[in-house]
Amino acid sequence: MQKILPAFSSIKQFEKFLQSDYEIGVFLETHISQLANIQKLANQYQKKIIYHVDLIHGLKNDDYATEYICQEFDPYGLISTKSNVILKAKQKGVIAIQRMFLIDSHALERSYRLVEKTKPDYIEVLPGAMPWMIREVKERTNIKIFAGGLIRTIKEVEDALEAGAEAITTSKREIWEHFK
Repeated sequence: MQKILPAFSSIKQFEKFLQSDYEIGVFLETHISQLANIQKLANQYQKKIIYHVDLIHGLKNDDYATEYICQEFDPYGLISTKSNVILKAKQKGVIAIQRMFLIDSHALERSYRLVEKTKPDYIEVLPGAMPWMIREVKERTNIKIFAGGLIRTIKEVEDALEAGAEAITTSKREIWEHFK
């Protein structure tokens, strides 16, 4: 797994990713009408795309939408906060990434229960600029971690990786360039 997962939410940013040396990228926000074109370009450039299902406009983040995305666009992976999306992605053989927001202790415990139920392939911890929480989540769940959100410096990337993150999801181009 590459250590930096470029994240983008516009076609212009996506085109920069296509021109990069990175193989795997994360499409954060798009419209259902763009999916076919995005996947066609990704295939053309031999890129693997992880879609954030909760942020695809025009699709409800449910089992049916997940099945549709898996069948029609053959994504490399899907990110969601929803357990039904994670379970369906796993059923379809797509990498399932459970997004976990570190808001407070109550939300954290709720997320742990959800992860126990869904057993995702990865957990994306947000914000990712909290190495001690990356370490805790990894130790408690025994699931590989992506760190994302509010990681702004090379040092924060290094700290997150050192704390046990498998990879960093980031839209910050300076970080893409530094680690390529």
